[in-house]
Amino acid sequence: MEHFTIATVAEKSPDFRRVLWTGKNTQLVIMTIPAGGEIGEEVHEDIDQILTFVSGTGEARVAGSKRKIAQGDLVVVPAGTKHNFVNTGPNPLVLYTVYGPPEHADQAVHRTKEEADAAEEAGKDEPPTS
Repeated sequence: MEHFTIATVAEKSPDFRRVLWTGKNTQLVIMTIPAGGEIGEEVHEDIDQILTFVSGTGEARVAGSKRKIAQGDLVVVPAGTKHNFVNTGPNPLVLYTVYGPPEHADQAVHRTKEEADAAEEAGKDEPPTS
């Protein structure tokens, strides 16, 4: 059994992205977006994503719509949907997200968005294959 006190684990992580668990069909990832930062506009063609916000404030931009987000909010991003999440507050925007199927390399840790982008561009952030 895997067990996480997820809000506490997410709050303690300074990393932009950290993969906590990867299964055959889903993946659990925590993220910390610094003040003024963003995840970056993207589309996951074959991956559904559910994001739950632990602390901070921001803006969800999904399929051309914008909505303010804060602690306790959950946003669903269906596969094939353009999305971005932007930190609009003075403190880090902390969240956990579930991808189905996995999106990132198992146990990947990216300290910054730049590090995460470089790993993706270099093909070093690929999800495990069955």
